Amino acid sequence: MKVKDIVEKTESYAAEIVKKLSLELVETEYVKEGSDRFLRVYIDKEGGVGINDCEKVSRELEAILDKEDFIEEAYTLEVSSPGLDRILKKDFEYIKYKGRQVIVRLYKAIDKTKKFQGELIGLEDRVISIKTEDSQVFSFKREDVAVCRLAVVL
Repeated sequence: MKVKDIVEKTESYAAEIVKKLSLELVETEYVKEGSDRFLRVYIDKEGGVGINDCEKVSRELEAILDKEDFIEEAYTLEVSSPGLDRILKKDFEYIKYKGRQVIVRLYKAIDKTKKFQGELIGLEDRVISIKTEDSQVFSFKREDVAVCRLAVVL
């Protein structure tokens, strides 16, 4: 089975579980790291998820995955929070986190700078816009952005 198919099938099961538990499914990934494979499911909720939330999702999802048995290789299932400095990947996240501080890293430098930090203005027509502390507005084509993540502000 292809990685994409494993992710989609797992995501469909996980989506039902998190909905029932009043959680949000952020992302599912199936990756190989060294000789090990990991099936990772990231969940969230308003105020953040705790270990109990992760454990509930993990137990229910594990039971389904064991029953369905569609993943041929041995893997480790991990259910966790995307973290305070989560990477914004889906369009809805740019709406949800509008007004929050983000760090944008580019593939190619603009005026010798690849890293920008500022308040997220939003995403429109595949362009991410931020406003820096000195009120400068920067806009980046989504395909030019290596990563956009929430900044941890203390």
